Amino acid sequence: MIKKEKVELLAPAGNPASFYGAVNAGADAVYLAGNRFGARAYAENFSTEELVECIRYGHLLGKKIYLTVNTLMKEYELGELYDYIVPFYEAGLDAVIVQDFGVFRFLREHFPDMELHASTQMTLCSSFGAGLLKNMGATRIVPARELSLRELKLIKNNVDIELETFVHGAMCYCYSGQCLFSSILGGRSGNRGRCAQPCRLPYSVTTDGKRSKEAYFLSLKDMCTIEHIPDLIAAGIDSFKIEGRMKKPEYVAGVTALYRKYIDRYYELSDIYGEAVAKEKFCVEREDSKALSSLYIRSEIQNGYYFKHNGKEMITMSSPAYSGSDDMLLEKIRTQFLSGKKRLPVIMEAAFCEQEHAKLTLRFGECCVTVAGERVETADKQPITEENVRKQLGKLGDSSFFAQEICVRVSKNAFYPLKQINELRRSAVKQLEEAVFSAEKYEKRQGSIEPTKTAGKANYSKSSLQDNGISVSVQTVAQLTTLLNRMKRYSEKQPSLVYVSGDLILEHEKEIVPICKNLAEFCSVFVALPYVLRDSDREYLERLYELMGDTDVFKGILIRSVDGLGFLKSREKQCKWHLDANVYTWNRKAPEQFGPDIDCFCLPYELKASEQRQLLGSGHRFEKTVYGRIPMMITANCVLRTSDRCKKDSAGECTLIDRYEKEFPVVRNCRHCMNIIYNSVPLSLHREFSKWCDFVRIRLDFTVESGEETERILNVFLSGAEPGEGQYTTGHEKRGVE
Repeated sequence: MIKKEKVELLAPAGNPASFYGAVNAGADAVYLAGNRFGARAYAENFSTEELVECIRYGHLLGKKIYLTVNTLMKEYELGELYDYIVPFYEAGLDAVIVQDFGVFRFLREHFPDMELHASTQMTLCSSFGAGLLKNMGATRIVPARELSLRELKLIKNNVDIELETFVHGAMCYCYSGQCLFSSILGGRSGNRGRCAQPCRLPYSVTTDGKRSKEAYFLSLKDMCTIEHIPDLIAAGIDSFKIEGRMKKPEYVAGVTALYRKYIDRYYELSDIYGEAVAKEKFCVEREDSKALSSLYIRSEIQNGYYFKHNGKEMITMSSPAYSGSDDMLLEKIRTQFLSGKKRLPVIMEAAFCEQEHAKLTLRFGECCVTVAGERVETADKQPITEENVRKQLGKLGDSSFFAQEICVRVSKNAFYPLKQINELRRSAVKQLEEAVFSAEKYEKRQGSIEPTKTAGKANYSKSSLQDNGISVSVQTVAQLTTLLNRMKRYSEKQPSLVYVSGDLILEHEKEIVPICKNLAEFCSVFVALPYVLRDSDREYLERLYELMGDTDVFKGILIRSVDGLGFLKSREKQCKWHLDANVYTWNRKAPEQFGPDIDCFCLPYELKASEQRQLLGSGHRFEKTVYGRIPMMITANCVLRTSDRCKKDSAGECTLIDRYEKEFPVVRNCRHCMNIIYNSVPLSLHREFSKWCDFVRIRLDFTVESGEETERILNVFLSGAEPGEGQYTTGHEKRGVE
């Protein structure tokens, strides 16, 4: 039987102090960011020089270093990425953690032998998505935090790819990568590392007209899974990830040290008793549990989604504030782990004999190097001594070594300048470092495939590629029938394409399919997939796929997740595929990564108009949403269940109300057990959309609108009627995000 490799303990670092603390505390790997493109823009982060030093130092100790480039990147920024990555690549960076598919493609092209890890910001929730990323070239995925241990096991069994999962730290209420709350309300985008955390504010909830007391309904308790280490290891997880690049070095070192202790303890028990008995004997000491609970934890702790899908007990209803930390514990951590670099012991052997070349040998473990200097001269006045040679050789300064033993042989009248002794020492240290890198298989890389520089703005024009016109997305029977009736009444200025919710189709198949068949006489009808798909949705997807094959009604599919695309990529393409706005295409490289299978992309909500236009004219079709409530959060937790109780499949409106009395509609999807929290007012670009008609397909999204509201809005955009007095937002059309 082949013995499994031990699980990797992966620690965060927001600054050099945290990095050295994590290494000293026993991390196997560290993830960090440079001064660009990281999802924690407000962390201190690292200068280029600091990061290169951390990579080299980490490799001397056999540690891996992962760079976070896990934000969405605008077109102009992609041109800056090559120069940013090169010094880290040449220093031996182990992997880059990526959210943006354009960045993914860019790095594959220009740094082909560097590993890429798919960020949790990609919202990967199934074997379908994991398989797709593996085929694209990812060596590791960080799945959505909302997955259960059973689901993670399924991915591991179905796809030969490394899994990295969070085991400790803060939790987002929304699926990572799907949150636009901070972005739309205040312009600080979570997809750009600038989240203002509106989820940590108080809200009330109305259900069927009844309003709850104000509480922190969107604030998840912090995660702590140290007691479940045996279960997580048994599931096949490859890397245990600690959250916290924004947190203090004491947190990083303290949490890392405790997880190191108990990971090692479990393996020791397994070696002695076997896994089954080791699991029974494994327990966390009360003192250590208390220590974890007092290290910058938000109110209370819970074990995440590993053993539950959602629940009120996961929420910090009373307060999201961090509890205080024990000063004595913090001081103990500082003394033990934050006193500076851990240095490696070397044995030094030197010989300075008259008329022979000076020699210095350094030994570290199995690595040994010998360097020769100039010839040793005969002293005229003051010969060198063993004592002053030993003193000079021991000055290892800022290097990663300390002299454990120095053996010096000096002939009686030998003379050798102190300056040359120092040069001999520096040369030997440098060669020893390279020998260690080579022994650990950290070969120094040079260069890559440099991109061709392009100048000026992207050109775009009316293109025969574009199937210009109007598309409409509907989610309810009332919206669908309103649309059909209107199309029967009018012959001009009608939608050329309609997206119908797949959930609606399967829930009311006998009613909806005939309506869609009638609709297909006027326009193309596509099936819209859910925003989140898991392995448990396989039967659902198979039924939709079968239904599309059995009838000639549906001409395409609107894909709203990487997992949905992964499922379809495993099947023969039988219709057109469109990609929705939340599978992000922020730059021209992103459509290239998805390949020719995608027939149309949707321009993202967070780019302003001028940035969206840079994507046009690239040989890809686009559509632009000019009306609709923007999905602010896609969540596994349920607002209704938290504020009241689970009412599966029940009718009734649910609304989230903030401190300014803004009302955010919450759509409960019980088939997939998730919530969609929409913006308090719809996006409406009725004054601007005519500027886009020649370049993209215009799209109207209907979500919570009644039949009457649907009719009114269709008249505004299709017949030029006045929009009325209703409130609306123009989103990021003019302002964009930083």
